[in-house]
Amino acid sequence: MFGRKPKDTAKEPEERASFFKRLRTRLNRGSSRLDLAHLFRGRKIDSELLEELEARLLTADVGVEATQHILAGLHTRVARKELADAPALAGALREAVTEILAPCAQPLLIDPERKPFVILVVGVNGSGKTTTIGKLAQRLREDGSSVMLAAGDTFRAAAIEQLQIWADRTRSSLVAQQAGADPGAVVFDAVQAARSRGIAVLLADTAGRLHSQSHLMEELKKVKRVIQRVDPTAPHEVLLVLDANQGQNALSQALQFHEAVGVTGLALTKLDGTAKGGIVVAIARKLRLPIRFIGIGEQVEDFGEFDAGAFAAALVEGAGAAGEAP
Repeated sequence: MFGRKPKDTAKEPEERASFFKRLRTRLNRGSSRLDLAHLFRGRKIDSELLEELEARLLTADVGVEATQHILAGLHTRVARKELADAPALAGALREAVTEILAPCAQPLLIDPERKPFVILVVGVNGSGKTTTIGKLAQRLREDGSSVMLAAGDTFRAAAIEQLQIWADRTRSSLVAQQAGADPGAVVFDAVQAARSRGIAVLLADTAGRLHSQSHLMEELKKVKRVIQRVDPTAPHEVLLVLDANQGQNALSQALQFHEAVGVTGLALTKLDGTAKGGIVVAIARKLRLPIRFIGIGEQVEDFGEFDAGAFAAALVEGAGAAGEAP
């Protein structure tokens, strides 16, 4: 299981509170923040307010499907006179968003019987794959797991150098070849090496590719097949890294990558740099894929497990909400 070692459990609530406090501060910065408790204070609930809410949800990239679902539920509650004022509406919205996100809030579980537990990390150029791998390696090492990194992005020389830096920083092993080498060969060697050394987790980087580049998607399928030559049950996780700044494009990417290689988990990055964090809701509503991690900054501590209730609170209420995330 992916979790803290016993000696660290006392720190976990404090670490989580700190992470979600930063999430409240950084998510949806800018004019499209959904900070309803403040924006609508003192207003009565009427058709004009609900229309404004709908516009703000769409602006925040919650998406048409999820927005219609949320608004239908809110209209029903308003008709039943269950919501007395705008703060109550904000609370109901938070509940509705949490309901959509909750099934997707599934932490990554490392099966100790699978050695190595192979995580294939995929995504488009610039989504933050290499950084996500480094941060995940740090978490795994802190949990006491041995980790190996595979430099499967052989097209970008800087990617190999970046992975070497993360390997040194996290005291992880690294398998790499020269730039331009066959990615399948690199990952194949890494799986064999990890197995022979008894490594617990192998994190395999891959070259960034646009979801519309069919020949590169075929290459990604090949890498997956190569892994299965060594271990037919692997990869045990196909982690898709999505840049939240991409908005609805991120949803299109998720659909294409899932169709190509069977995505089993998501990591959503750069949520600190977007005013459109609602894309997380759109993805959850459309794909219902497990959301493993979110990133809200460059530092290792800005990378954490996804919590549906805390994210909904940060999205709807912003940094000014009373109390902190759980």
